[in-house]
Formats: sequence, C-alpha cells, structure tokens
Amino acid sequence: MVEGAGSRPRERAAMISISDLARRAGVRASALRFYETEGLIASARSAGGRRYYPKAELRRVAFIRAAQAVGLSLDDIRNALAALPGKRTPTKEDWEKLSRSWRPLLDARIAEMTRLRDTLTNCIGCGCLSLKACALYNPDDAAAKRGPGARYLLGDSAGDLMKKRPKARHAL
Repeated sequence: MVEGAGSRPRERAAMISISDLARRAGVRASALRFYETEGLIASARSAGGRRYYPKAELRRVAFIRAAQAVGLSLDDIRNALAALPGKRTPTKEDWEKLSRSWRPLLDARIAEMTRLRDTLTNCIGCGCLSLKACALYNPDDAAAKRGPGARYLLGDSAGDLMKKRPKARHAL
C-alpha cells in the first residue's frame, strides 16, 4: 500500500514509480528527487520507503522542464507552481497566463544575450585581450573606479561595479 495515496485500488492505480515517471518524463530519477527536495513535485511512500508519484506529476515535470528551457530559475518556477489554486497541476491556461507574465524577463534576457553575442564577436575580432579596455569584461574601465588591484578577484562583481559608487579603500 502506498502511504498518502489512500487504500482504494483506483487511487493506487493512479500512482507510478519513480523509474516510470523518469522514463516517461525524459529525466533522470535524480532530477525527480531534486525537484521533490526543492518542493516542485511531491511523492507518496510505500511501506518499504519507495517513492510513488501521482500520474499528474508528469504534467508538473513537463511544466518545470519547459520553464527551465526558457531560462527561468527554480525560484521563478517554485513561485509559479505555488500560486496555482490548491497547488494543482498546471493547465494550458495556467501556462499561457504565466508565460505572459514572464515575457518582460525573457525579452530582457534575449536583449542581453544579443548584446553579448554582438560584443563577443567584436572582442574576439580585435584580439586586444586588454582587461582595462575590454568592452565585454570591463566596460568603461568600471573596475578601476573601485580602487587598485584585481577587483574581480577581490570579490567585486561586474554587476556591483555598475550599481555602487566607489568606496575609499585602505591599504593593507
């Protein structure tokens, strides 16, 4: 008997093993265990501790994989699934609504990737390999504004350099 699935034969029949879910969803069992740990899917356990999933989890896994394929984070996916009424399996209408809400994020990522592609082509073409003047790695020599030394190796990120004003640094 599968715990959490009820004792009726019909409810047990609606459950599938982790290996069957993995095969049908096209993912490894380790991915399913990870999704479960992350709260994205849920299983029931047999008396022997084996995982069994409702067949409806196939649709949730498909939803997760589609969302990952467009570059959404696990937090984005978790929030979307948590927003569904009764944490039910996403429907076509749910996907359409969520995909519309994610459009600005995806458009921004597409624009960034396009910029990166165009800049990368120029960078490879010039061959300068100058980290001081590199438009890709250090645009406008933003790192120098934070002080001397290898700013990125000291823990500054390129994003931090663009957002924060320079701080005075004391020599060690």
